[in-house]
Formats: sequence, C-alpha cells, structure tokens
Amino acid sequence: MASADVVIVGGGANGASVAFHLAVLGVRNVRLLERRHLGAGATGKSGALVRMHYTNEAESRLAFESLKTFRDFATVVGGDCGFEPVGFVQLVPRGYEHALSQNVETQRRIGIETRVVSKNELAELLPDCDLGDVGGAAWEPDSGFADPNATTFAFADAARRLGVAIETGCEVTRVLARGGRVGGVETARGRVDAPVVVLAPGAWAGSLLAPLGLDFGLRPHRIQVAVFRWPHGFTLRHPAVIDAVHHSWLRPEGEAATLIGVELGAGHADPDAYDEGVDAAYVALCRKTLATRFPAFGEATMRGGWAGMIMMSPDGRPIIDEIPSVRGLYAMLGDSGTSFKTSPAIGKCLAEWIVHGRPRTADLGPFRSTRFAEGRPWHDPTNYGAERLTISR
Repeated sequence: MASADVVIVGGGANGASVAFHLAVLGVRNVRLLERRHLGAGATGKSGALVRMHYTNEAESRLAFESLKTFRDFATVVGGDCGFEPVGFVQLVPRGYEHALSQNVETQRRIGIETRVVSKNELAELLPDCDLGDVGGAAWEPDSGFADPNATTFAFADAARRLGVAIETGCEVTRVLARGGRVGGVETARGRVDAPVVVLAPGAWAGSLLAPLGLDFGLRPHRIQVAVFRWPHGFTLRHPAVIDAVHHSWLRPEGEAATLIGVELGAGHADPDAYDEGVDAAYVALCRKTLATRFPAFGEATMRGGWAGMIMMSPDGRPIIDEIPSVRGLYAMLGDSGTSFKTSPAIGKCLAEWIVHGRPRTADLGPFRSTRFAEGRPWHDPTNYGAERLTISR
C-alpha cells in the first residue's frame, strides 16, 4: 500500500499543471497517475489555441492568467511550450456586433490587449479572405497557439524536478471515499492512500464518478480536426481564427498548412473504443468550410487529421471544484475541449485551493459543480448565437 499527500488522476495539461503548481507551493509527496502516457487523451489531440476571447469574464480571466505563463514559459515553468504569438481573430455574424463590443470591453477592463477592428483592418489581417458575411471582428495581437504535448511534458518535467512522482501506464480504477471524505484511489497496481485526490481524467471520468453517486450529466464526445496544405500561391501564415459564422476554428500548422475544426456537436462515443482517424465526410466538410472563408482552399490538399475524445458538460463549461459531498476530492471535469489554454491558471488555482484553502489567482465560483442541481446552468447573455454546445479549441 502506497501513500501520498495528493494524488492526481490524469496526465494531460491540467493534471500536469496541478502537479507542478502543488510542488511550487511546497507539497512534495504528490503522485500523478496516468492510465496511458502523458497527453494521451484530449490534450494531445487539442488544437491548442491560446486566446482570451470568451463570452464571459470568468473564462477570459483564466485565459489571461494562463497567457502570462505561456508567454514566459521558460522562466515560469522551464522548457518550451511551443507558443507562437501569431495573433487571434474572433469573427461574429451580423447582428452580434453589440455583443462583441461588450465582450471586448470586459476583456480590456481585465487587462487583455484586444480591440474591435474595422472591415478594412480585418481585410489586412486576413487578406484573400471572403468577409462578406461577417458582422464584426475582434483582434488579439498577443494570442496564438502552443504545442499541447510540449506544454504537458514541460509541466511534468518541472514537477518531477520538484519531487513529484509521475506514473504512466497506471490506470485508476476507483476513488476511495468513506464518511463523505476521500481516502485515496485504487489502481491497476494497487491502492494509494491520500487525503486529497484531484480528478482530471477527461473523457474517462464517468467510471470514477458513478460509484461515488456523482452524476453531473457529463458525456464523452469524439471530435475531429483536419489539416490542409496551403494551395499554390498562398503564403500567408495567418492568425488563429474562431469563426462564429461558420462554427469553425483554424490556425497555422507548421510552415505551410492550416489546421481546421468544425463544431459539429458530435455524438457520444466510447473513449475506450473509438477511431482516432478522421472521417472522409468530415474532411469534405472542413474543406468546404475553409474554402468558404478562404476561397483558395477549394482544391487544397488534405495532409492529415485525427480524432480525440473530450468530455462535455450539459452547459458546455467546465466543472472546477472541490466536490461538496466528498471532502478532499477536487475535480477538473467536462471542459468540453476548451481548457488547454486555461490549464496553467486552472492548475495554479486548484493548487492554491488545496494548500491555502481557497484559490487566489481567479474566482472559481462560476465553475462550481452544484450549478446543475441548483437549476442554474451556465449561460452567457453576450454569446454569438451559440444555443448549441461548443466543441473546439
């Protein structure tokens, strides 16, 4: 029987970030347990956009705090996260210009470098782009994208240097709890006793939550991305873009390709048995969507693609909380594919909560697990027509 002060379940960006930040705060007996290898879940399949633009202040704050880490990663963490500040553009449909302005005003009040841009400025940021159906756009010069695996590995390496034990190929099969208090975990290799457990297992959360009587309405989804080689004559290493008109997102991939995802609201899937490749019909949809915005991509060569598993919450927003019914059980659940960019701040907040009794970097109240039982699921009044759930970036 092993023991630890804190056990972390899940070796993605969030789990590795929690491990690092706990070690920074002086917690030495920390064990991170990953069922396969680091980044094997949603993290390794992430589009890895690093942008601040959300339609709510809480997530923008987490993203802004995280940007500070991404931009100075070698100093703050050590190693290279692969951050590339190509800039970020948010496109919205006609009729949502006021909502866009409100969100940008909120972000600027936080301290984010962003502004609404005119059609002429947008055309300069995205030349050779068809913008006829765009109602408005916002620009973030400091944003971009990162390398999700490099980020995770760097967090893990830094945590190891500070004394964290990281075990891969070690599946957690059960969370131990008694009398409303967590007691550790059972793994394929045996039991680990711990007074604090942090769950960050992505799409594999269901089997760990159900025996505890916890049901937050989480559902695993298979998501896909495709990569297209730039067509002849296309040389622009464009910014990262979220296109709320066509429910898609894109960013450069390498020196001469573009990675794109289209938000389909994909159906439920089994995280233990899913196709990691990309579907032919999805490739065709991505090519059509990309060509609608950049006509030159109408005959672009498809260069690859993949699928991954994420866990969707009922309102499309993450649960970040100490579970009230199981004291000592902290969770980062149901991120709906959006938490890579916020993982530095999420890890820091959870570490602060565990060590200091409350998060200091940001307010996690809006992410509480009880909001569904309270009948108060997350809703952003200044969204861009997103009655459907968001799956992306």
